Order: sequence, then structure tokens, then C-alpha cells
Amino acid sequence: MKKKILLPTDFSRNSWNAMQYAIELYKNEACDFYVLNAFNATGYALESMMVPEPGEKLYDEAKQKSEKGLGKIMERLSFRDQYPNHKFFMVSQFNSLLEAIKELVDKEDIQMIIMGTKGTTASRDVIFGSNAVSVMEKSRSCPVMAIPEEANYKDLKEIVFPTDYRMNFKRRELQDIMDAAELSNAAIRILYASNGDPLDNDQENNKKLLDESFEGLPHTFHTLSNVDPKSAVRCFVESRESDMIAFFNRKHSFFGSIFSRPMVKSLGRYAKVPVLALHDLRN
Repeated sequence: MKKKILLPTDFSRNSWNAMQYAIELYKNEACDFYVLNAFNATGYALESMMVPEPGEKLYDEAKQKSEKGLGKIMERLSFRDQYPNHKFFMVSQFNSLLEAIKELVDKEDIQMIIMGTKGTTASRDVIFGSNAVSVMEKSRSCPVMAIPEEANYKDLKEIVFPTDYRMNFKRRELQDIMDAAELSNAAIRILYASNGDPLDNDQENNKKLLDESFEGLPHTFHTLSNVDPKSAVRCFVESRESDMIAFFNRKHSFFGSIFSRPMVKSLGRYAKVPVLALHDLRN
């Protein structure tokens, strides 16, 4: 069965890099890639009652710019035809990025969104731009893989999966991590940041369920003691040169503490490691 992957673009270098990463990651899979550019007309707020219509100068100019940019991408992609099992569809839409993504995910039954971590306007000090954070938090019906500008594709060797063992995952919720691991035979490293207390019964049961769910895939359990989750992930990823971080985006959880607030330089290797944001299907 074909994979359907959404690739949002603002024509920045980061979004092109994310596209290249996606193509290489799925090089052995039959895929339909939807390259989406959401445009609006400068001078109009999208929530304003005065929305420009087709035929109006501002609308037509913005649409022409969008379609021209997508045309250039299609041209660049046509030179890289080494994967005949890949098809590309260009989508230009007058909308906010988030709403355009939600609409296309629903319409085309998209299975994965892969995008850059920041766009044309993000400052150098920001690792995760506002668009990436917004899509990762609010596009809840589809997993989101965010690719930093510095991340060059290489076959995944290991995916770090931080957890506090408080959530009893269903196997279908873990399927996207397993799929990512299977793409290049990567190992899954389950990471727990301990405050020094032993796991309680619920945590032990959830750990056992994870072990059963990942049966057949290379996976190992790791504990770092007396360190906060953010530092634990950073130290683990840096010391092992891990290739990806996968986590469940629950409200008021790990995600909020690391990615939503302005980035601090101490995050180091997060600037280079792709992040796979998954969603708790019960939220």
C-alpha cells in the first residue's frame, strides 16, 4: 500500500532539506508526496472579514508566486528521478498553514507530515519555529516529523523514545515509531529519567507492555538517574549520536517543557536531530 506523505514548504532552504530527508527516508517505499504551499495576500489578515477573492490583484499575485515556487520545486525534483516509486503532487492553497495542513490531511488521508523546524523568517537562535511548533501541537490526527536545517539524511541506527512509563500505550499508537524503525532497521532506545525512586506497579506494567509491543524489533531500556527529563534526553542523544527522537505529545508534558518555549543554546544536538511527534489517540 502506498504511503501518503505531506511536505509543507515555504520555499526556504530548511523546507527543501526536509523534503530531501523525506525522499531518502522513504526511498524503498511507494509514496505519494503532497508538496503544500499555503499562501495569503500581504495586507490582509486571514481572520479579517475582507478576504481577497480570485481575480483581485493581491490574491492573484500571491497565488502566482506560490505556483511559481511550486513549479521550481517540481523542476528540481524531476532531475532526481532515481526513485520511480515516488510521485509528487503540488498543492497551492490560500489559507493559514495549519488549516491548509488539516484540510489536506483529512482530504487525502495523509499518514505523515514531514517539515522543516523553521522557515524563512526564523532567527538563527530559534531551533523550532512557530509554524513547526504549531503544527506539532495542533495537527493531532497525524504524526509530524520535524527536520532541522542541519540534519542530513543517513540511515537511522537508533531512535530515542523518552517515557515516564505513566502511559499504557496501545500497540496502534506505537505503530509510527515501529514503522520509522523498520524503514532502516533502526533500534528503539526507550529512555527513562528517574528521580531515584523505584518504578511503581503501573509503571512496571507499562514497561512490560512496551517490551511486548516492540517484540521483533531491536529495542533496549535505559535509565538515567537523578536528572530532569530534558537533560536526560539531551545527554543521551549527544553521547550516543542518536539519529531521531520520538515522543508522545500530550498536553502539559515533555513536549511543552522542551520545544514550545524559546530555545536555549544548551539543547545542543536537538538542532541536528529530527523529532517525531506522535499523538495520544485518546486525547
